[in-house]
This record gives sequence, structure tokens and C-alpha cells, in this order.
Amino acid sequence: MRLFVRLASFAALSAAAACATTPPPPAPPPPPGAAVLMDWRGVISSADRDRYQRRQAAWDLALQQARRQKGSGDLNSLGDLIRPDADRPGVTPPPGDYRCRTVKLGSQGGEDGLGYVVYGWFACRIEQTPQGLRFTKLTGSQRPSGLLYPENDRHMVMLGSLALAQEPTAGAYGRNAERDLVGVLERIGEARWRLVTPWPAYESNLDLIELIPARRS
Repeated sequence: MRLFVRLASFAALSAAAACATTPPPPAPPPPPGAAVLMDWRGVISSADRDRYQRRQAAWDLALQQARRQKGSGDLNSLGDLIRPDADRPGVTPPPGDYRCRTVKLGSQGGEDGLGYVVYGWFACRIEQTPQGLRFTKLTGSQRPSGLLYPENDRHMVMLGSLALAQEPTAGAYGRNAERDLVGVLERIGEARWRLVTPWPAYESNLDLIELIPARRS
């Protein structure tokens, strides 16, 4: 009887040791066609990282100038679009065509410039690509385009570039530092998003692009 107990204990210890040394099975591969993006932190330039980290300062200065200086358009009608803390959960936008308008807040020219400019509506698109979701402004004289990197439930980071006037579609991020930009996509309504670009290269101190699905226009 004692021998039987010893053998049973030895078998149990051997099984436990085998379980402890057996490596876990590998994680399943992503489904076919799924996009696997690099973390944006490994892609972003040092200059754009600085702009991204100082985006709250861009909000503060731009709103102060917008409320103090003369501007173009109806600032008071924009509601949550110009409220810094208006972001909501569920940020990921569905691919498709969008109506979009740009609002420029603040002035790089100081007190001599316009404090804000509210532009009319243009055409934008969000499409699913092998690299992930891509935002593109299709019409207008300033047309940003870039990849949207998931960050959290309220926040996607866009790294992109800017096309001007009659130029073709904006080039890839990192090819021209003067045209590179960093933006933050946020959802601010049931079917309403904004792309926030701090410290843009031209005119303003904060650019906002409002996005509404075209089918709801």
C-alpha cells in the first residue's frame, strides 16, 4: 500500500513538472486580410511628436485668439466641434464618403491675423487599405491625407502629409518634413467626428476638420 501511494505521488509530481515546462501554444495568426499597423510611436518624427505632445497648448492659444480677435464665419454655431473635451468613446469611423469642413483657430500672425476661419463643406473619404484606415480630403486648396493609427477607444492618431492647390494626392508621411502633419481623430457625436491638427505649418495654430457621413447630409 505504501509503495502504491509513493508511485501515485511520483506520477502526480511528474505530470505537474511536465505542465510547468511545456510552453503555451502560439497566439493564433490574424485573420486573412487583417491590417497589422506599426505603433505610431515608432513612425512619428521628433518634430511631430513635439506637436502632438503640445496639442493642449495649441487648443488653449487658438481658442484665446479665436475669442479675442476678429474672424470669418460663425464661431458660436460650432458647438462641440471647438470644445476640447468633447470626445466620446467608439472613435473608429466606418469607411465611406464624408462631408467635411475645415475650421482654423488662432493666428500665426499674432494679433494682426484672423482669430478663426470657418470654411464651407468639401469632400473627404475614409477607406480601408492593407495598411489600415486612411483619411483623405479630396477637394479644396489644402488636402491632408494619412493613416489612422488606433490609440484607445476615444483617440486615433493620424500621421500624414498635405497636398496644396493643384498638386496630386499628398505623399506618404516622412517624405517631406515641411508637409508632414500629425492629427488626432475623435468622435464628438452620434455620427460626427473631428480631426484635430495642432500647430499646422500654415496660417493657424489649430486646425479642425469636421466629418459627417455623406449619406446623412
